[in-house]
Amino acid sequence: MKKQLFFSLLLLASLAAHAQLNETLKTQFIKDWERAKAYTKEYLDAMPKDQYGFKAQDSIRSFAQQMIHLAQGNVGLIASATGKDRPSWGARPLERTASALSADSVNYFTLASYDYAIETLKGFDATKFEENVKRGNAEASRLAWLLKAFEHQTHHRGQTTIYIRLRGIKPPNERLF
Repeated sequence: MKKQLFFSLLLLASLAAHAQLNETLKTQFIKDWERAKAYTKEYLDAMPKDQYGFKAQDSIRSFAQQMIHLAQGNVGLIASATGKDRPSWGARPLERTASALSADSVNYFTLASYDYAIETLKGFDATKFEENVKRGNAEASRLAWLLKAFEHQTHHRGQTTIYIRLRGIKPPNERLF
């Protein structure tokens, strides 16, 4: 009887620790997305508005298209991670929509995508991190989708560093914390 009680208490303690770890992860994700939003805004502000159409090479996205791609990636990947519906603009082909590529529109959609990520994460049930989700041919845990979402926005923001430098502007300093 004592052994069974001991293992039951051990299991309960383990479950409580696991739940606390998931909440800690969720809190850190929210902080990181808030920081990433502020950092990305610095990038948006660094590029002159009349240069948003600039391409480092003809065969790649413009600065505006990179940021729109980043924004739609935020929405799509966070939606996959959390199961929350995307905003109506989240699935439209904005990279090829001229009106979406103006500086004001790019700023709106990009910052709105971070707001979507942050608010969605705040309402996310952290006990679901380990659930598997399938999107297209890919299947991964909700936690993995969240990590991919953060990786994706970091990658595309980083690509725009070259665009800013090619315009003779110093890009924003790194923000790790």
